[in-house]
Amino acid sequence: MSRKDTVDHRIKSTWHNMFKMYNQVASKYGTTQATGLVLLSIDREGTPSTYIATSLGMEATSMSRIMKTLDENGLIYRKKDKKDKRVVKIFLTEKGVKKRKIAKKVVTGFHDLIGEEIPQSKLSMFFEVMESINGVIDRYKEQNETK
Repeated sequence: MSRKDTVDHRIKSTWHNMFKMYNQVASKYGTTQATGLVLLSIDREGTPSTYIATSLGMEATSMSRIMKTLDENGLIYRKKDKKDKRVVKIFLTEKGVKKRKIAKKVVTGFHDLIGEEIPQSKLSMFFEVMESINGVIDRYKEQNETK
């Protein structure tokens, strides 16, 4: 089997192309793809920083750098949770909300373009396959943890 015929190659190659595309667009707005993803992950009610890293599958060190940049650029602020003082929530500033709207417009535009090009039946099948692959990944990790 050729490397190009493997599932992981196809997924990684596609993600890399999307990553480059998003970074090209984001650079026009003075930001990055990673920053846009983080901004899209922050709720109006605030989001714990630990949740953001987990939901995006990012390492803590990468998330720390992005959060520092967002803070320095005036896009976010941090606030301790009123109920649980151990939890620090991240909120968007007014400037952060504007950047988030741009990120959402870009992601939505790309999603709409995909919808125009690929029938919903194929997209539904793609999502099912990706979900199944995630299940296989979990099983594979479990099998290899016990060895």
